[in-house]
Amino acid sequence: MSAQTAEIGPRERAFVLGATILASSLAFIDGTVVNVALPTIQEALDTDFSSAQWVLNAYMLMLGALILVAGGLGDRYGRRRIFLIGIALFTAASIVCALAPGVSVLIGARAVQGVGAALLVPQSLAIITATFPRAVRGAAIGTWAAASAATTALGPPIGGFLVDLLDWRAVFWINVPLAALAIFLTIRAVPESRDPAVEGKQDWLGAALAVLGFGALTFGLTGFSNGVENVGAAAYAAIVAGAVAIAAFVFVEMRVAQPVVPPSLFRSRVFTGANIVTVFLYGCLAAVVFLLPYEVITRRGMSTAEAGFTLMPVGIIIAVASRLTGRLSDRIGPRSFLMAGTAIVTLSCIVFALGIANYWIGIIVPVVLLALGMAVVVSPLTTAVMNSAPEGRSGAASGVNNAASRIAGLIAVAAFGALASLIYFASAGDTAERFGVLPEAGDPLRPELELAFDSAYRGAMWFAALWAALALLSVWLFVRNDESTAGAARA
Repeated sequence: MSAQTAEIGPRERAFVLGATILASSLAFIDGTVVNVALPTIQEALDTDFSSAQWVLNAYMLMLGALILVAGGLGDRYGRRRIFLIGIALFTAASIVCALAPGVSVLIGARAVQGVGAALLVPQSLAIITATFPRAVRGAAIGTWAAASAATTALGPPIGGFLVDLLDWRAVFWINVPLAALAIFLTIRAVPESRDPAVEGKQDWLGAALAVLGFGALTFGLTGFSNGVENVGAAAYAAIVAGAVAIAAFVFVEMRVAQPVVPPSLFRSRVFTGANIVTVFLYGCLAAVVFLLPYEVITRRGMSTAEAGFTLMPVGIIIAVASRLTGRLSDRIGPRSFLMAGTAIVTLSCIVFALGIANYWIGIIVPVVLLALGMAVVVSPLTTAVMNSAPEGRSGAASGVNNAASRIAGLIAVAAFGALASLIYFASAGDTAERFGVLPEAGDPLRPELELAFDSAYRGAMWFAALWAALALLSVWLFVRNDESTAGAARA
């Protein structure tokens, strides 16, 4: 269909929802599973901490920067078409990741995975927006969030089990059957939809500047991950170049006819505020999920499967609560949910930062708090973003919000990793060789290095608590219930 909306019945919409959930789960599962497997990957490939960071960052960079273009591509060329291309590319790159002989090939394949994810992720929400009437859209988005979380909840423990039973490569093979089913459902049930009002050339210059800017900034921050004495001039130059490219990106977006980030979207106070909240909140989440497996596996000596089970409550609790919070926010507005959720996430990070030795109190309690906070926030935040955008720009709005969350995660992994590394090397002194790997129990250097690792972990978690608190402040300053749907009426 060429119209902006696709009129289909309730039964067909159920299949559409299934296809978008499965495809989104490809990207979501890969993030959580790779986080859990990362300490094992670093040790198996005998690489340093900065290279291990790039196994995550290459994926998030391409996903976060290109998702800006991909949302618009769906509006322009058809959401179903771009959705299918993204699934196929993601799957092919997953196979290369599974077969990678070394860290360089793995990082390259992860970048291609990010391109595929950038194509499919924004289309999932845009397809829901195009096929579900506004009256039931909040519930549909809540179901998408809940079901996607339920699918990904089992990712960490299953991935950890596969790593322990087989090896880290198995975490990439699990994408193949999910992708096959998603392609089948999409071909069978998803109608084509696009925005006929989209005209002009695609803003490839803006996309290139985004990749260059955020990539250079990430490279520069990651340069601090092997100790301040090893930071070269290239790291500082990359940070400066990244800042210049990002400034150029903003300049270009305000002047091109078809920007990848339409400035008109930010006329809505709720849209602007919700995306600021997204940056701080999802940056905090990414940092916690990145560092926690190192704490559990490297310092506490748990298995990869046990680390996976440690993270499982995040997905389960979000899955149970998101549909309810989506419905309630449709009725009473998102502000109270966003205030409560960001406050709970802040409390979670504070408990992490206290460094309590007891596993249940120091790890499980804040993991549950983190899950509760995100469960309260995720659906109302997404619905607020989508409902505050004009009807014809749902793909672009989805792309901006997804980009905000992914780029926030990209910068957070680089920045928090660098912070943790700097604290670690400053505490350990000459006895430290690389962050993320500790000597075996019984080694005379173990106590000193373990203490340095603990200081690094706690320092990074205090910084995460600050980010969560800034998300809470942003809700208080920007989000108002009486404006939560006003943006949809604006041109």
